[in-house]
Amino acid sequence: MERFAELMRQAHEGDKEARDLLVSENLGLVYAVARRFENRGHDREEIFQIGCIGLMKAIDKFDLSLNLAFSTYAVPMITGEIRRFLRDDGMVKVSRTLKENGYKISRAKEQLTKELGREPELSEISAATGFSAEEIVLATEANREVESIYQPVYEKDGDELLLIDQIGSGRGYDGEDEPLKEAVLNRMVVRQLLALLGERERRLILLRYFENKTQTEVAGELGMSQVQVSRMEKKILLRLREKMV
Repeated sequence: MERFAELMRQAHEGDKEARDLLVSENLGLVYAVARRFENRGHDREEIFQIGCIGLMKAIDKFDLSLNLAFSTYAVPMITGEIRRFLRDDGMVKVSRTLKENGYKISRAKEQLTKELGREPELSEISAATGFSAEEIVLATEANREVESIYQPVYEKDGDELLLIDQIGSGRGYDGEDEPLKEAVLNRMVVRQLLALLGERERRLILLRYFENKTQTEVAGELGMSQVQVSRMEKKILLRLREKMV
């Protein structure tokens, strides 16, 4: 356990050998998960490679302070990566190389953001990855997740809510008229970027956008005034929209 924790710390500090060793020692998890997705019309090796991307993401994001078994954290990440591939592959074909490049670019961008304290410029990402500006743009655009109106967006007490269920008839959450296009955009933005919010902000958005509570009801649950809820909601949506640009 101490050896694993030390390797994980080294990997998070940028030690490529430690990261590669963690990947190598946990490939069994990928094999186990990949077997569940055989006979889906895709080459076994291709499914395995996609699972490896999920394993690498699990290593990069694993938090030692959680005192959680790595396999418990990694298996859902690997499974999710393969499922996204199988789901999206039927709509937009993205080569394995573009997928891998997109992940490397995303990881480099996260690392640079931490180091610089700001969003890195294209030239800085290029220097860190060795990819040209054109390759970065191509890989980033190719890996943008395709939205489906039949994707699950929220689950509570065993009931799954689909995006199409939230589109509604074009009316706002408080019964006010709202253009359908704006409503769909808001829900897509919230769904994709919910993980970027703090706990209080996330709770506000879940109550408003997924439990359909009014601003007054949300204010009561969060111990805020309706005006404060309104202002915070607008700021959150604006920030999330900026992330989508």
